[in-house]
Amino acid sequence: MAKIVTRNFPVVGLGCAACVARVENVLKNQKGVKSCSVSLAANSAQVEYDPAEVKASGLKKAVQDAGYDLLVADDDDDDSDDSLEEEAEKLRRKEYSALRTDMVLAIVLAAAVMIIQMGFKPFRGRGILLLALAAVVVFWCGRRFHKAALTQIKHLKGNMDTLVSLSTIISFLFSCFNLIFPSVMGADGAPAPLYFDSAAMITAFILIGRVLEERAKYGTTDSIRRLMELRPRKDRSAPGDIIKIKPGARVPVDGTVVEGSSFVDESLLTGEAVPAEKYAGCKVFTGTMNQQGLLKVKVEKTGGDTLLAGIIAAVRDAQGSKARIQRTVDKVAVVFVPVILGIALVTFFYWCFFAPEGGGLGSALLYMVSVLVIACPCALGLATPTAIVAGIGNAADKGILVKDADALQAAYRIKALVLDKTGTLTEGRPVVVQSEWYAEGAKGILLAMEQASEHPLASAMAESMEGDVKPREISDFAAVPGVGIEASCLGTRYTVSKTAVEQCETGEKWAAEGYTVSYFCDEENVLAVFAIADGLKETTAAAVSELKDMGIGLTMLTGDNSAAAAFTASRAGIETVRAGVLPLEKAEYVKELQKQGKRVAMVGDGINDSAALAVADVGIAMGRGSDIAMDTAMVTIVSSDLKKVPELLRLSKRTSRIIAENLFWAFIYNVLAIPLAAGVFGVRLNPMIAAACMAASSVCVVCNSLRLKK
Repeated sequence: MAKIVTRNFPVVGLGCAACVARVENVLKNQKGVKSCSVSLAANSAQVEYDPAEVKASGLKKAVQDAGYDLLVADDDDDDSDDSLEEEAEKLRRKEYSALRTDMVLAIVLAAAVMIIQMGFKPFRGRGILLLALAAVVVFWCGRRFHKAALTQIKHLKGNMDTLVSLSTIISFLFSCFNLIFPSVMGADGAPAPLYFDSAAMITAFILIGRVLEERAKYGTTDSIRRLMELRPRKDRSAPGDIIKIKPGARVPVDGTVVEGSSFVDESLLTGEAVPAEKYAGCKVFTGTMNQQGLLKVKVEKTGGDTLLAGIIAAVRDAQGSKARIQRTVDKVAVVFVPVILGIALVTFFYWCFFAPEGGGLGSALLYMVSVLVIACPCALGLATPTAIVAGIGNAADKGILVKDADALQAAYRIKALVLDKTGTLTEGRPVVVQSEWYAEGAKGILLAMEQASEHPLASAMAESMEGDVKPREISDFAAVPGVGIEASCLGTRYTVSKTAVEQCETGEKWAAEGYTVSYFCDEENVLAVFAIADGLKETTAAAVSELKDMGIGLTMLTGDNSAAAAFTASRAGIETVRAGVLPLEKAEYVKELQKQGKRVAMVGDGINDSAALAVADVGIAMGRGSDIAMDTAMVTIVSSDLKKVPELLRLSKRTSRIIAENLFWAFIYNVLAIPLAAGVFGVRLNPMIAAACMAASSVCVVCNSLRLKK
């Protein structure tokens, strides 16, 4: 049976939705390719193919023949995907820097052209100055459009770069003609008008749209890179080997402890703030941090088989998938470009050869230029980015950092919200919430023991007593792995552990309620019992109630035990709970809800939530949590306040409405303006007026978007 593999390849040269459709179609038509999804946001192609029928190098050649490029490894080995991501990231940063520089130069020079052409009376050398300034904008700042258009023409294809290139070049050349031969197109002895400002402003507008788009797309590979950094350097150990893991070192493999004891920070996997105690028989996982003791571990999984590698793969696959809104844009772009080119050509030939009156070459050229200029997709290009930037700015004022359009468009449609427990609903640190003493005089002994202990719960218990009592002198202190701590004072042995030397109804009651219970005992009696919990944030219950009122279904997922999970959920007001889940299980649960037809948001704060954040329709990270979670998520709540989530949903609805209005205006504008420019209504539209209409359409879109700032 053929081995089908799925790979993510960086793509170079994607400029618009038509480019995405072109590359996608080329890859899908290759022998051995089962499916393909090209993402403009991630500049990548996720390809499912049979290596026996087609190699990655073959896919690269097919994409190059189409006028783009696919980054693949020379050895065709999927283990080299990481180096490809690094190479692609360097190329993206270089291109973004160049694009931003060109945009700034284009804005300055285009503004100068417009001021000179419209704000000053004609003066000697004015035309030459305008030509020189506009030439820099059109042919230098806009060089990427012309280069891309030329490549597409060679393949008998077109995209939005084609329209941009044709409209600016024709406007520029037409102005050059009028400058050199002013009387040919002039009227009543007046020199023919110049349209250098149109060519320059068109270029500047499109560059602004591209920069806004790239800013939204920039950094999509950050989460992958940060996850990769967590992986230890290549380890030569193999399953069955026994390796040593020193204090302060990251665990390089998945395996089982065979000797030693320590506390290991597993927030990477469980999201729990409290490091896990490890001793013989306990499992350890790649990327987790050994804190204090020396561990000997039997290797079970290495490299791509580890749990961390699975999380990395899940995040990469999720980010490489196609956004829903992009599919609609793809379809529109594929139709829009050839239709506009066709209309422009029909307009030219009609007015040149068939018009009963008012025709001729001059009129035909004017009408064709008007169609190309007025149909230049500035409004379409700015409709979404400007609304997104305005919406993101509004959200930032509220302490909500939104990464891209998908988040704002998808958030208000959410019907299911999945929440992590620790750090999301709770504060993320253990505190003593209840205690009961049966021997007040022993407080000093317990305080001394807890101050000597490195157990994660020790600080919580010590904090609950500090200031009330002074520590007493103890001896023979010892930490017993898997049990607790013990020490002697005046000949009596004392212990702190999760089990009591005698029955304690209070402790049993608290344990049943979901608290972590710790007992302080001497050799015969329970001296004190403590209930320890990770407390709810102040706004959690109110936020949950508000989300319920909005009709959102809530589920809490946690790696904690069932009792603790149920206890936290009941206090928060959440009915649906799943406990003891691992990172990939969280992602699978999100997928289950999506298969039921629900749009799902995931709220989390740990690296363990990153896979679920990536596959969710909207991933929301808490700002005080893991950097990896924030890089992976579409939205970050800076204050980690859950009440910001309902605010996000309301802002999402408003932003989506503005985007819809912008796109509606952009399409209606083209539907009405193009026939007008073609002379269908018996009006001869001057290219300058056409350019002004184009600029006005863009201004209307931007102004509408700016309403989101209120």
